Order: sequence, then C-alpha cells, then structure tokens
Amino acid sequence: MQINNNLKALTVLLRASQSVQDVVRKDMQQYGLNQTEFAVLELLYHKGEQPIQHIGKKILIASSSITYVVDKLEKKELVRRRACPDDRRVTYATITELGKVFMDNTFPKHEKKVNAIFEELSDQELEIFIDLLKRVGIHAKDI
Repeated sequence: MQINNNLKALTVLLRASQSVQDVVRKDMQQYGLNQTEFAVLELLYHKGEQPIQHIGKKILIASSSITYVVDKLEKKELVRRRACPDDRRVTYATITELGKVFMDNTFPKHEKKVNAIFEELSDQELEIFIDLLKRVGIHAKDI
C-alpha cells in the first residue's frame, strides 16, 4: 500500500505544480513577460544588480539561457548591462528606472495572485507545507 501512496503523492505534487505554474504563467503573460524574464526582473528589483553569471543559479535556470533573457529584457528597456570595472570577465545586470516603475506597478498584483493561490491554507498549514516540500526536495537530491 505504501508504494501506491508514494505514487499518488507524486501525481498530486506534479498536478498541483502544473496548476500553480499555469496560473503564474498566465499572470506573467498579461505583463508581456515570460516566467524567466519576470524572475530575472524580480531578482534585480529585490536584490539589486547581479553578475549575469550568477543569475541562473539564483532563479534556477540554465546559465546558457540567461544571456538570451537579459537580451530580451534589455530590448524592453527594463534591464541594462554594466561592465565590472575590476574584472573584464564579469558583467552585471541591473534594473533600469523603467524596470523599477514596471515592477512597482506589477509586483503588488503578482504578489496578490500568489497569495490567492495559497489562500486555501492557514498560516500554520502553509508552514507545514513548506517544511514538507523542503524535506522531500532535500531527500530527493540525496537519492
């Protein structure tokens, strides 16, 4: 019976994840961005300029994709590149004033959408949910 519950847990996790991703994807699309573009912009908005080489690790996407995403955000004038004065191998991505204004307007709406996703859970249930997901994720890495 345990195997069936494990398979059921996996199915429920994957379906729930897909549903959440669908909501987030639709939310991003209304702002003219994909999820990766929004994640990069959100990182720069909250954490300030970042070396382009480190952005991929922070938002969990392949580093090979970052250049393309930063290029797209630059074309939209939301992000700009800045060369590191001390190391020519390093280039920073920084949010522009237009990017800040964009995020000032869109992030509260995005946060409201994320809050709506989890409103089904009490604060205590949400803490337990986070803890359980972390434990499963850490254990899965060790397998």
